[in-house]
Amino acid sequence: MLDEFKNLRSKQDLIILAIESSCDETAVSVVKNGREVLSNIIASQIEIHRRFGGVVPEIASRNHLLAISNLYEEALKQAGISAEEIDAIAVTYGAGLMGALLVGVNFAKGLSYALGKPLIAVNHVHGHIASNYITYKDLKPPFLCLMVSGGHTAILKVSDYHKFKMLGSTVDDAVGEAFDKVARVLSLPYPGGPEIDKLAKLGKNNIKFTVSNALKNTLNFSFSGIKTSVINYVHKMEQKKEKIIPEDVARSFEESVTDELVEKTIRAMKLSKSKKVVVAGGVGANSMLQEKLRKKAKEIGGEAFFPELKYCTDNAAMIGSAAYYYIKKGLGRADLTLTARPTIDL
Repeated sequence: MLDEFKNLRSKQDLIILAIESSCDETAVSVVKNGREVLSNIIASQIEIHRRFGGVVPEIASRNHLLAISNLYEEALKQAGISAEEIDAIAVTYGAGLMGALLVGVNFAKGLSYALGKPLIAVNHVHGHIASNYITYKDLKPPFLCLMVSGGHTAILKVSDYHKFKMLGSTVDDAVGEAFDKVARVLSLPYPGGPEIDKLAKLGKNNIKFTVSNALKNTLNFSFSGIKTSVINYVHKMEQKKEKIIPEDVARSFEESVTDELVEKTIRAMKLSKSKKVVVAGGVGANSMLQEKLRKKAKEIGGEAFFPELKYCTDNAAMIGSAAYYYIKKGLGRADLTLTARPTIDL
């Protein structure tokens, strides 16, 4: 297996079967050379978890088990290849929900053993960054990355496909988590981010919700305070029996949060003299963030890159893309001792 892994690095064309199961999306994809998606199959659990207002880990794990085998077969079918034509098996091993991750990891290990193919362990965050390589075929490091998801908010310096440096991160809530919690207090369905974005288009920015000033001279973020501010505002209005206009709450919250994300990202671009910033993670689908960051980046002679919508949220194609660059750098090789990790270093 070790010799086969070494041979992969020099192979002209690499076909990778990738598996993602870190949260509530079961996904299997076949990716060629890190940029060409031959198939990308996703079984979403949104409707299942919506009734609970968020992801229930045990239910997520059970539904991954039910879906993954069929998704594997469908991914091969849509890609028009046989299992023997796969060069490597890639899988998200962290970060995420432990039970959910274990489903994908164990299925990948079984495939690796049965097919005699190398196993590649992929960091979920690296996958989100790599989603931009699928959308933008000519995009190459170096660049900055604004990571915005339910579990992560950070500004990273990406100097190579496998070299990442943290410039700033959240000290409390991730921005995606803040969106979901604000949506919940407004009685919006799960997932909250897209619902807030739609509602905000109908509202006015007329309520003062501000992020913490304590980190204003850093590239770090804090979204716990503004989340609490929105919750307190809604509760106060309810106690006073005054009318709440959800559209205005959503707009005022989203304006403040996106201003903070954009301001610090542009500052990081200036400090690092970078002209390119890529956005990664589910909040990258937010229309207000896209509009503001593209505009501000252009004003300083730079450019902002956002993945195609279907690659913003969790998917396996991004894992296959990241795995390709792992292999080319001789990284990521795993064996049957691989296990899931709910938290993981960058």
